[in-house]
Amino acid sequence: MNKDKLIKFTKYILDFMFYGGMLVIATLPWSIKWIGRYIEHFKEHYGELVLIYFVLGIAAIVIIRELRKIFKTVIDNNCFVRENVTSLDKMCKWSFFIVLMSIVRTIVFMTAAMLVVILVFVIAGLFSKVLSFVFEQAIEYKEENDFTI
Repeated sequence: MNKDKLIKFTKYILDFMFYGGMLVIATLPWSIKWIGRYIEHFKEHYGELVLIYFVLGIAAIVIIRELRKIFKTVIDNNCFVRENVTSLDKMCKWSFFIVLMSIVRTIVFMTAAMLVVILVFVIAGLFSKVLSFVFEQAIEYKEENDFTI
């Protein structure tokens, strides 16, 4: 797969996740109720689960929105800009927020999958922070080079 096709494919995935995530969040009250017909725990903790998944969903949508902003700079061939550092810092904070909310969620309903989610978002938060440092350094080099010319 060539570079342009990969970039377009990834953009479509991000767009699908962004708008699909909004749809999932909007339908949470009905979907949790429907799942509650088959899983008793969802029926017993309906309110808590709707609230927790709503908050987790909003946080995930914010992270995807920041990724879409970064991706736009990739498409424009202008990656090393301060806005990307800001987006990466926001993604770090929101990832750790998801970790905290997921820990709260384990109090209501503990699953092995939630432990994986916690681990994934800890890694995502750390990775986002390190990338923000890398981008910050690249911007400084770029600006220094622009002044030299």
